[in-house]
Amino acid sequence: MASHPFLHYSIAAMNNKKTIILRIAVPTPLRKSFDYYAPEIGELPVLEPGIRVRVPFQHRELIGILLEVCSDTGAAQYKLKPALEIIDQTPVIPKDILALSLWAADYYHHPVGDVLDTALPVLLRQGKPAELSKESYWQITEQGLQVDLAALKRAPRQVELLKWIGLHPEGVSKKLLDDHDIAPSILRAVCEKGWVEKSLKSVMSDVMTTTTPENIEKALTLNPDQQAALTAIQSHLDAFQVFLLDGVTGSGKTEVYLQAITDVLAKQKQVLVLVPEIGLTPQTIQRFRQRFAVPVVALHSGLTDKERLNAWVAAKSGAARIIIGTRSAIFSPFANLGLIVVDEEHDLSFKQQDGFRYHARDLAIMRAHSHEIPIILGSATPSLETLARAMQGRYQHLRLPERAGVAEQPTFCVLDIRNIQMEEGLSPSLVNAMREHLNNGDQVMLFLNRRGFAPILMCHACGWMAKCKRCDARMTFHHDPRRLHCHHCDSRKPIFKQCEVCKAPDLQIIGLGTERLEIAIQKHFPDFSIARIDRDSTQRKGSMENILESIHSGEHRILIGTQMLAKGHHFPNVTLVGIIDTDGGFFSSDFRAIERMGQLVLQVSGRAGRVSKPGTVVIQTHHPDNPLLHQLIRESYYYFATTLLKEREMASMPPYAFLALFRAEAQSMEHAMQFLQQIKDVAKRLGENIPIWGPVPAPMARRAGRFRVQLLLQAKQRPHLQRCLTRLLPEIEKLRGKQQVRWSLDVDPLEMF
Repeated sequence: MASHPFLHYSIAAMNNKKTIILRIAVPTPLRKSFDYYAPEIGELPVLEPGIRVRVPFQHRELIGILLEVCSDTGAAQYKLKPALEIIDQTPVIPKDILALSLWAADYYHHPVGDVLDTALPVLLRQGKPAELSKESYWQITEQGLQVDLAALKRAPRQVELLKWIGLHPEGVSKKLLDDHDIAPSILRAVCEKGWVEKSLKSVMSDVMTTTTPENIEKALTLNPDQQAALTAIQSHLDAFQVFLLDGVTGSGKTEVYLQAITDVLAKQKQVLVLVPEIGLTPQTIQRFRQRFAVPVVALHSGLTDKERLNAWVAAKSGAARIIIGTRSAIFSPFANLGLIVVDEEHDLSFKQQDGFRYHARDLAIMRAHSHEIPIILGSATPSLETLARAMQGRYQHLRLPERAGVAEQPTFCVLDIRNIQMEEGLSPSLVNAMREHLNNGDQVMLFLNRRGFAPILMCHACGWMAKCKRCDARMTFHHDPRRLHCHHCDSRKPIFKQCEVCKAPDLQIIGLGTERLEIAIQKHFPDFSIARIDRDSTQRKGSMENILESIHSGEHRILIGTQMLAKGHHFPNVTLVGIIDTDGGFFSSDFRAIERMGQLVLQVSGRAGRVSKPGTVVIQTHHPDNPLLHQLIRESYYYFATTLLKEREMASMPPYAFLALFRAEAQSMEHAMQFLQQIKDVAKRLGENIPIWGPVPAPMARRAGRFRVQLLLQAKQRPHLQRCLTRLLPEIEKLRGKQQVRWSLDVDPLEMF
């Protein structure tokens, strides 16, 4: 990683604070840093880049990050204000994270203050100390131990409490007291008598629980392909190397991770494991805790602010040896990082889609490079960008073509549903196959990537459809609770009783969602319990874990869900997977849609037959002769991806070209179009000679009440695109009409909506 000029600084022995200039990254949308005088306090602490500084900014006080200490400034000195407070004695953002953040700010052309703000837990952004949070604990005192409990016959609740707290010499937390149903009055009484005392302790959350060595699971025996992959990784544990671990679903990629991690832990180093979804974190943590007698920590948005800070501190101090998290965990500090694993590297969730639009996989590669450590990118369906780099020899390609153990690849059945009488999206053949597998005592999984009951509510009399008034989209009909819901802007309405246009009462529900599919399945199989997994059924904290636990226990025999159900889950008793609809993904205007549909089909199919029982995958389609679908399931993902790569190369699209997407939205289409047209005119005037497409309305031209327009820059060489953006962005700040639009830049966009 190239050194950044902000990191070069010197601190002279200066007594005059007016000569000490602090260059601060402030969390604002402005693409610049700001200069301040040193605060007007007594003796200054050592000023190192990465410490937090409280500063005045316009009419507010903000917490920024020190980038540099210098003796001169480009601003007029009479305009400079003194900083208000030096918050830290030592940097909260270590040098490696600071360097990574500065590189990312440059590459993605995002305000550096906002990038550094992203790198910190919420409580640190608010100025809280960078230390473990403290919680109240109650312990029995020496006086309490001497109490004659037999003499307290008239206070049985106090006796019970003293006995119980006495069993916990380390103390009991408020949560334990609440769980034990201890009345506050009883606790207050024993405290007033001096028998129990309250104290504050620095604690870690439950995620730091360590498995004892005697309960650790033994490593599995590797097959030859797994062993070859592990040997390759082991030979580069002290050097930078990107490994693509390309294994079919059920091939034992996780076992390769685990055995590679064993060697890293033996070197007293830490490991970062990135997973795409919060839903995968609990099962991944459980798997790792069963294997390693070291502290394993979770880092994701589902934690409380205190839990995130505790996990962050544990990683920074080295107390946590394995950190498992979603994309933001890439900014976690480590005492001694030795390996990074990116599981399901192809997943779109690793790309932040608003604000600071970084890709965690790409930042992970940069971080591994700066630490000179290996990184493993694991997937059964690698992204075309990653696969192309492996084919070019830039990444070492490790392939696991067979399932581990006795499991075999599932059998595929492409079901032609043309002219077939369907019932709520179900063909008779699929229903019969479900009945056969259920009667054999197995589980069945149905995949439909559309939540809600139905996507369309339509008037049979005039053809009117319920549309969102704020978006160019139809509102989805939900059955429980009954409502119309726009999945784009989150608008909700009660169900109409009559047509808004002709007032006819004959409203019909068109199309299929997971709710409707669940109701249809209940009619066919009333004796079997159904688990539905989508965003609606997993909104409450812990609901995903509870559903997965009930699936593994066998309580639910039929599983219905969206792509949330497809990602990395291990369901050993699922022997039949039914894919209700694949056609939409193969016929989309998005050039990435076919790649994603292929990945999704194989990821979903991989849930079937993962242990000793054979698996079957039934794919319902109106296009049974689709050559790409047959190449995907009859040959392999590799040949399917190779075909797509050839098409991408002919069309000069990623990974054979590099894109940057400007988005603008405004109250009127005209304002958004005019603003992006100005950007296009400036870009052409700069003379970088790269293709520019647009401006054009976005595929969804109106969303959340605002009109949206796009401008696409395309270059065959990454440096050409970066140079153009570097010259272009300062000119954009000078454009007229900027106040009437919201605009953003997405470098390496993955979604064009």
